[in-house]
Amino acid sequence: MQIQGQIVDIQNKRIYSGEVTVENGKIISIVEKEHSITNYILPGFTDAHIHIESSMLVPSEFAKIAVLHGTVATISDPHEIANVLGKEGVHYMIENGKKVPLKFHFGAPSCVPATFFETAGAVIDSEQIKELMALPDIYYLSEMMNYPGVLFDDEEVLKKIEWAKHYGKPVDGHAPGLRGESIKKYIAAGITTDHECFTYDEAKEKLSLGMKVIIREGSAAKNFEALIDLLPDNYENMMFCSDDKHPDDLILGHINLHCARAVAKGMDIFKILQVACVNPVHHYKMDVGLLQENDAADFIVVEDLIDFKVKQTYINGELIAENGQSFVKHVPFETPNNFNISSKELADFTLPSSASKIRVIEALEGQLITKEIHHSSLLVDGKLVSDIENDILKMAVVNRYENTQPAIAFIKNFGLKRGAIGSSVAHDCHNIVVVGTSDEEILSAVNLLIANTGGICAVNGSDKKLLALPVAGIMSDKDGWETGKLYQEIDGMAKELGSTLKAPFMTLSFMALLVIPDLKLSDKGLFSGNSFSFVDIEIS
Repeated sequence: MQIQGQIVDIQNKRIYSGEVTVENGKIISIVEKEHSITNYILPGFTDAHIHIESSMLVPSEFAKIAVLHGTVATISDPHEIANVLGKEGVHYMIENGKKVPLKFHFGAPSCVPATFFETAGAVIDSEQIKELMALPDIYYLSEMMNYPGVLFDDEEVLKKIEWAKHYGKPVDGHAPGLRGESIKKYIAAGITTDHECFTYDEAKEKLSLGMKVIIREGSAAKNFEALIDLLPDNYENMMFCSDDKHPDDLILGHINLHCARAVAKGMDIFKILQVACVNPVHHYKMDVGLLQENDAADFIVVEDLIDFKVKQTYINGELIAENGQSFVKHVPFETPNNFNISSKELADFTLPSSASKIRVIEALEGQLITKEIHHSSLLVDGKLVSDIENDILKMAVVNRYENTQPAIAFIKNFGLKRGAIGSSVAHDCHNIVVVGTSDEEILSAVNLLIANTGGICAVNGSDKKLLALPVAGIMSDKDGWETGKLYQEIDGMAKELGSTLKAPFMTLSFMALLVIPDLKLSDKGLFSGNSFSFVDIEIS
């Protein structure tokens, strides 16, 4: 097979008219050859850090859409399903991913549970990490969220890192806002990357200390604009990732969108493509070709180097996408789950109080971090209730693994004027998280999710919309287009109910993520990521 086009030689920083010859899945020659074809041939894109589960799709369904955008490989952290199903969840993702051409490279989840201040469905300890790291299908130790454990020399945390070193596999970081002596100790422990930088200065410091910085632009966390100006001087030590990509966003684009935005800023095309294509392959020792002779024939054909409209995607020499049509075939898959609770009652969500002021989580658009604010409480019959006028809404997290009392808090910036929204996609433990305008609406959303053993929903009286997620309570059993359509309908309903957030369900899913400061809610109570301790809702 010969394919002609303008060859984009990233290594030698040149573009020339040429021909690629492929045999048995390998590139056997790349030669200069005059022709009139103007399409560009370049290595395929790699997402350097993604939780496939956050697309609400199993890997095989994710692949169908991602290849349309020129993605040929991912560095995938199965942290989400591992928190629900443990090691079996990791194996589920690996085996399902093997059934399609896209090259998934999974890591061993380092933090299951992420903290012991919340209830997960499983525990992966250092002995299990040892077992996983020995597998050829595991390429790295995934994001070490427990940075306090690293800083305070927690024996179990350090054992996990040592097993990665033992098998010669890199360790991913997760240290938002960590600076100074703390970040030096974190890096010295052997941690090599961070995708959580949210300011230019933070990322610059980490780069100066030898850490590789991954520029993240996902459905909720958007750090591209804050960090992209670092790329021209640091392109050898940067990568692109989405981290979390909801199905409707995935349909629109993937890493190709990062490249288009960087080009629009006037940045050097070879530097951009080294970040998007080359660096992840080298850092993680991926089984992915880079458009070199004797490489696996993993490459893409694009219309131009401005918008990166993908004409063709090849993996191992096989044409798997062309002109908006995916050739990745559907494969059957099971739907394991771990929902073990009965329906709730209205009394479970009432909160007696006489406090005049309360702590409130302030959600921030496009960020995983939150702020702690203090606000006057709204009391009705001696109970704390949602203050719709001031956008201080009641929030609940319900343990999905055993019947316990729901945890209650209040949150600002969801903007709902009526109804409630809820989800069993709630990082990291994937308990049920709901925000609503009344206890009745919160109860309705919670029980709808329990009855369907997981999903996302929006409710308003008798009007209810649900996207069921029967795979571990976090992934759909539908294809990406159907899942994306259902997601858009529920997202639209959330906005009709008043939410002003661009991605209300993605933002909601991170409001139980304790390892990102500051104020979050677990199934055990209101938690400060700054002090790493529980705090009271009531102030005075």
